[in-house]
Amino acid sequence: MLVEDLGRAGVAALGVSVSGAADRGALREANRLVGNVPGTAALEAAGGGAVLRAHGELLVAVTGAEGPVIIEGRRGDALAPRGRAFVLLPDERLVLGEPERGIRTVIAVRGGLDVPGILGSASTDTLAGLGPAALAPGDRLAVAPARRGAVGAPGPLPRPPASGATTLLDVVLGPRDDWFDEASLARFADAEWVVTPRSDRVGARLDGPALARAPRFEGVELPSEGLVPGALQVPPDGRPILFGRDHPVTGGYPVIAVVAAVDLDLALQLPPGARVRFRPRPPTPA
Repeated sequence: MLVEDLGRAGVAALGVSVSGAADRGALREANRLVGNVPGTAALEAAGGGAVLRAHGELLVAVTGAEGPVIIEGRRGDALAPRGRAFVLLPDERLVLGEPERGIRTVIAVRGGLDVPGILGSASTDTLAGLGPAALAPGDRLAVAPARRGAVGAPGPLPRPPASGATTLLDVVLGPRDDWFDEASLARFADAEWVVTPRSDRVGARLDGPALARAPRFEGVELPSEGLVPGALQVPPDGRPILFGRDHPVTGGYPVIAVVAAVDLDLALQLPPGARVRFRPRPPTPA
């Protein structure tokens, strides 16, 4: 479990990616529900099994991945609502079960987590080693004083993808789609790719048909160039890597396409075993 906010913008020249919450929409929604500003630091849990204990009364919201979240304590066990603010009393526990849809759960508390920032963000960047360490059993986190402001009403939330289901993502081809032959470009769009267990906040390896380079680029090395979240880089084995929020700042393999910004949160909720297809669309005119 990690501390994440909206990340570190504008520091790529220092070799640091933006990082921040994988599912930014879930972070913004969780903070809205408890009356925080959108980028307030919250918790991001990948998978289930985490247990959180309240050491005071807390207003909490859970968004992102769908799965059982149980409140254990003095009032008896109860299922915590998803996408609504609720109260944890002192010594009550919040127990996260294994997600049934998606993989990353966001837990926000009113006031936000009171953790020091580095380069303008409290986010944990797992690749650069910046920000708070991943939470370990027995760790305690302080909660900042709440600002004045109303909590948000429940709103519609997009459903995260389920393992085994097929998700369609819009992508913009390039900047190196010309490195691949026509058959590979067609295969990229027509294939159903599977998210492998070799996936984390840095990137998700996809399994499917190998994408061959155009003959003129066989054996050619590409100088390292900038990467962005959602970039689909194709290493020598021909199977894409979908880069996440903690991606390297640069990479030396061709990027065949980039996931459209509107679908990026959905893409970064894909659990291992999920199936994904890519729908190329023309770039937006400048």
